[in-house]
Order: sequence, then structure tokens, then C-alpha cells
Amino acid sequence: MVEFLRTLAKGGAVMIPLGICSLASLTVLIERIIILRRASASNEGLMAGIRACVAKGNLGGALEKAQASRGPAASVLVRGLSAFLTGLNPQEAMDEEALAQLPLLQRRLVVLDTVVTIAPLLGLLGTVIGMISSFHILALSGTEHPAGITAGIAEALIATATGLVIAIFSLVGFNWCQERVRTIGAEIERRAVQLGNSLAEMERRDEVTLATF
Repeated sequence: MVEFLRTLAKGGAVMIPLGICSLASLTVLIERIIILRRASASNEGLMAGIRACVAKGNLGGALEKAQASRGPAASVLVRGLSAFLTGLNPQEAMDEEALAQLPLLQRRLVVLDTVVTIAPLLGLLGTVIGMISSFHILALSGTEHPAGITAGIAEALIATATGLVIAIFSLVGFNWCQERVRTIGAEIERRAVQLGNSLAEMERRDEVTLATF
């Protein structure tokens, strides 16, 4: 481990911002993985319970079930049921809540996106600095000090490799998070449609009941 750190230190001053990029990317990725895994928990049982309550006309019980659950889908269902109980359009309320939840799921992903772009550029900057150092030594002493020349080349290669590794790591994490957000978004939309259909069916059933009297 110590030898590895010594090797990285040979990459020059550009390794400092690369280290900051690496730390920022890792921190955001761990935090997003935890949040998105919680948000993508199955809502099958919750939806079944809510639909059973709605079928019985027990909207208060359905709302309590939704409020007892966590996650963006549950929040959207709570908003829809609350709107319906207060005489508002539940579908519009759920659409509004879904639009509010998606940015929360995408929070801080811009950090990963930025690191994906900037890390290779920093690595390239380190490459240029290392090559300039090598040519400077070559111009001053010719080939009499090969160690100085190879040190500059090593600095260039280490910086480039580090920047690419950080960018690849961040890109994989960014794509995973984006795919997870799309999956959660589809789940939210699906549950909102199911609730809307259940409420509409309940209204039709009530209308038929009233018409028979």
C-alpha cells in the first residue's frame, strides 16, 4: 500500500486535484447507492393493500398505509389519495409529486458527471507537465541525466492512468445511478396509474349504486 502511494505521488502536483475528484466521486456514489436502493424497494405489497382498501371504500385506511411507507412511490400515492379526499384531481397531484421526487433521486449526480469529464483532462494536464519537465531536463543536460528524463515520463504516464481510472470508475457509477433513477421513475408512474384506475373504478361503482336507488 505504501509503495502504491509512493508511485501515485510520482504523478506530480496534478495528483492533488485528481485525488479530490476520486474522493468526491466515491463519496457521492456510496451515498447515491444507499438512497437509490432504499427508493427502489418493492411496492407490490403496499399497492395491494391500498387497492384492497379503495375497493372497500376505505380511503382513510388506504392513506394510512401509504403514509406508513417510505420512498418516492409511497409519497406519490399519499399525494394522490390526499388530493382525492379533498376533492382535487388525484392524477394531477400525483404528477406534480412525481416531478418533485425525480430531482431528489438525481441529486449530486452532476458531481459524477463532472468527474467523468474533468478527470481525463487533469490526467492529460499531468502528461503535458511531465513531458515539459522531461524536455526541459533534456535541453539542459542532454542525455547525461536519464533519471531526470524518465522521472518526467513516469509523471506523465501515472497522471494519465490515474485520470482514466477515476473517469472509468465514475462513469460506471453514473450510468448505474441513471438507470436506477429511470427504473424508479417507471415504478412511480406505474403505481400512480394503478391508484388512479382504482379510484376511478370506485367512483364508477358508487355512481352505479346511486343510480339503482
